[in-house]
Amino acid sequence: MNPLMKALMKAFVKAHVWLYRSSGGRRGGTMSGRKLILLTTIGKRSGQPRTVPVVPFLDGKDMYVMASMGGAPAHPAWYQNLVANPEVRVQLGSDTWRARAIPLEGKERDDLWIRVTAEMANFGKYQLKTSRVIPVVRLDRQAS
Repeated sequence: MNPLMKALMKAFVKAHVWLYRSSGGRRGGTMSGRKLILLTTIGKRSGQPRTVPVVPFLDGKDMYVMASMGGAPAHPAWYQNLVANPEVRVQLGSDTWRARAIPLEGKERDDLWIRVTAEMANFGKYQLKTSRVIPVVRLDRQAS
């Protein structure tokens, strides 16, 4: 991605996060009819909080996020951050909590991936665009 596009994307994400937070998720809380969450990780190099909007997969009380980045060849920075430090913050609407991010592996990941792509076909399309396996991460809610 060229530097101008990277700067524009960064500004867009920052504005989206501000809109979501300032409205308690009433604005910027959905994308293509699906709920969004704000996921805050700690930068693996900077040590600073980094917040991004992501589409979760909800399964009862369990919440998962997919590190697809639209099928890009590399994992998104937020995924690299949570692998380095799995303690994250999640905001869904006006509800905010601490969570532990647990990347799924093997059969557990593959079985859930089938369910994710059955409900959200775009993730299957992203997988076809990339040679990497798109990570699926469970966000285990922690006591505050």
